[in-house]
Amino acid sequence: MRLPPSTTPVLLAVGAICLALVPQIGSTFYLQLFSKIMIMAIFAMSLDLLVGYAGLVSLGHCAYFGLAGYVVALASPQYAAASLLVTLPLAMLASGVAALVIGLLVLRTSGVYFIMVTLAFAQMLYYIFHDTALGGGSDGIYIYVKPELVIAGTKFLNLDSPAQFYYFIFGLMLVVYIGLRVILRSPFGHALVGIRANEHRMRSLGFPVFFYKLGAFVLAGTLAGMAGYLAACQFGYVNPEILSWHNSGNVLMMLLLGGMGNLYGAIIGAFSLVLVQELFSSEALLGSIAKHWQLAMGTFIVLIVLLLPNGLSGLLGRREEPAVNEAEDG
Repeated sequence: MRLPPSTTPVLLAVGAICLALVPQIGSTFYLQLFSKIMIMAIFAMSLDLLVGYAGLVSLGHCAYFGLAGYVVALASPQYAAASLLVTLPLAMLASGVAALVIGLLVLRTSGVYFIMVTLAFAQMLYYIFHDTALGGGSDGIYIYVKPELVIAGTKFLNLDSPAQFYYFIFGLMLVVYIGLRVILRSPFGHALVGIRANEHRMRSLGFPVFFYKLGAFVLAGTLAGMAGYLAACQFGYVNPEILSWHNSGNVLMMLLLGGMGNLYGAIIGAFSLVLVQELFSSEALLGSIAKHWQLAMGTFIVLIVLLLPNGLSGLLGRREEPAVNEAEDG
């Protein structure tokens, strides 16, 4: 059962309005919870660019997420606020450069080899920060004071304020969503989907397939760095676990739940995974059953995959694949 495609923009607009009203009606707990979810939504959209549009399944996407978190932690003074205008671009640049270097190597492989090599690079970064004093070892690093946006001595944004931090993340999520939609509707985006549909045909037509995939890989890594920066600022703490492959697995599950090849599917998947996990692990609601929330969570994911092959976003209508048919028809 699907809703008419014309209802999708309306539902997305209603959802955005509801999110904008959360600080007005919700407590600090809900502000922090929905801030976390929107950060993961940005992370999921960055991976959807690779998996859903370029056909590149990565198990090492957490490398760029975690690297950005460490950059802001290392660049922040211990007892003073760092500049948002300096640390955010720096963290995204570091993640983008790392994605460029890694992409030049891993994109020469494909299939399961690509999956395993991306995982290997992420694990390399994990052990660099885990086994050395660079990032505080297994103990990690605390960010005692969150970055601030200060221009000419005037403070425009204070991330210590839950409401300001919430709206900052909300605004960035919208910018990422709209920006990726524009990019994916451009010739570059159509070429990406064409490469996923039939890479050999696109190459025979003269498209520089490697550089298209590399561009998508770097852009995805940069956006993952934005999400990692925001996560580090929210929790005020980074440790090697944010570089663990489990983090990449979680964001892949978000795409499975929400649906791949739909940017709004990545957002729906992030909200679904985090909220359902909160529900199943709540002892106040489920009592002693909550101790086995992993079993309930696994069952839920399996049912969604079996019953909704296109994810929850499949209920909203057709997938956003503007170039697939054109690529297949050649």
